[in-house]
Amino acid sequence: QVQLVESGGGLVQPGGSLRLSCAASGSILSFSDMGWYRQAPGKQRELVATISSGDSTNYADSVKGRFTISRDNAKNMVFLQMSSLKPEDTAVYYCNAEGTVVTSQGAHDYDYWGQGTQVTVTS
Repeated sequence: QVQLVESGGGLVQPGGSLRLSCAASGSILSFSDMGWYRQAPGKQRELVATISSGDSTNYADSVKGRFTISRDNAKNMVFLQMSSLKPEDTAVYYCNAEGTVVTSQGAHDYDYWGQGTQVTVTS
């Protein structure tokens, strides 16, 4: 069973920065599409940023130019650098790993989530 563990959340003032980390157990990260999602109170979980196994990135319009997703396959880690934070960025941030494993028994899709880390932006 793969585990994803997020860290780096906290309380920050508007305009500040935080760097979230996601550590993956095992060695799936290098061939997984990784993503950061967030869920604010009373709202649905939404995509923040993704990075494919080939390092293609995608961002929600609300975070473009402020957030950067990156990965370190050697360390089995994914990061989300967040700058110019706004109160509306307040949410629980979740790390996600998805992909397909091909074995002699066929292809198996997987989709793993971390437990989340709280980010609060307030003055």
